[in-house]
Amino acid sequence: MTADLLQLTNAVGQLLLGKEKQVRLALSCLLAGGHLLIEDRPGMGKSTLAESLATVFSLAFKRVSFTSDLLPADLTGINVFNQVDSSFHFQQGPLFSQMLLADEINRASPRTQSALLEAMAAGRVSIDGTSHALPRPFFVIATQNSLDQVGTSPLPEAQLDRFLMRVTLGFPDRDAERQLLRGDWSPAESLQGVDDQTLLQLQQRSSSQYCSEGVLDYVLDIVEASRRGQEGLSPRASQGVVAAARAWALIAGRDHLLIEDVQAVLPSVVEHRLDAGCPSNAGTPLSNDLLERVNALR
Repeated sequence: MTADLLQLTNAVGQLLLGKEKQVRLALSCLLAGGHLLIEDRPGMGKSTLAESLATVFSLAFKRVSFTSDLLPADLTGINVFNQVDSSFHFQQGPLFSQMLLADEINRASPRTQSALLEAMAAGRVSIDGTSHALPRPFFVIATQNSLDQVGTSPLPEAQLDRFLMRVTLGFPDRDAERQLLRGDWSPAESLQGVDDQTLLQLQQRSSSQYCSEGVLDYVLDIVEASRRGQEGLSPRASQGVVAAARAWALIAGRDHLLIEDVQAVLPSVVEHRLDAGCPSNAGTPLSNDLLERVNALR
């Protein structure tokens, strides 16, 4: 299993040059069963990362551009009247896929975003009073342009909290961009993957990683530090930190968590939950501020 994970990480890394840490974080998010928000400027490889993850896990993949005129029914589907038998039949929308790429999610209306929120939270959609279960596994990978881009608006805090992790890609280094310009990278079609059942098995292994009381105390210290004088991290966030750290440890080839695993995933799990209403006093990343306060107390 560990060898498979290393091969998958390397395969995606050959497509997204110079972004090994971001690839590993994204893979940790999927193994933890969470949804991923990828934030950056256009043209940085956000969609490429999402498509390559779907390819290596052989997941049914659909992409939806979240334009301002996108309606909830465009995502969920509608009941269509069949004149042959005089009855309504449900016609599934693109949400009924194993992986949905919600491209430029912060350009859509709040009403459309709320339709996606139910799917992310409950794994189902409700149409005319009837609930329809979504496939398993089900992941949402959303891309978000920077808020200084025209036509964007910030996501509501309730929706941000549904994303287990947020990853920012950033510019590639000079050597990686040189490889890109030379064409020394693998096309998505060349990726060798595993099936979706293997992914479910990896998720089960991830959730069973041993977490000692000492590591749990460390996570609790971080959560308590975030709640001093501000709203702080929710219990869902603390669960997310542990789940993501378990996945990070599994990719590293271990069956137990270390404090270093928590530190590795912490920024991606907590920054988008905190920076909306809790600015850092020092101007540094909020997760670093939390770690400094916790380490000072230990």
